[in-house]
Amino acid sequence: MTRLSRDDVVKAVDHADDVTIAQIIGTGATAEELAEAQAWLANDEPMINDLRPLAQGRVRELVDILSELEEDEEEAGPAKAGSAPADG
Repeated sequence: MTRLSRDDVVKAVDHADDVTIAQIIGTGATAEELAEAQAWLANDEPMINDLRPLAQGRVRELVDILSELEEDEEEAGPAKAGSAPADG
């Protein structure tokens, strides 16, 4: 298993900025670990029902990074959509 490249992260994570991409690569994670972290974020109930242990190690780091990215997008999203022109 090879570590993630910048291209891998850009393809897998929408709207990731350079800092987030660097954080993800910095975990030393693989594409499989990134996919697992995204699965946990998408819907953890089936994974728990499958008796999988909660995310740990690099997957946990990725879950934390990705969830922070989602929170930032949610906070920024409505403000951008509802903003009016300054010279209005």
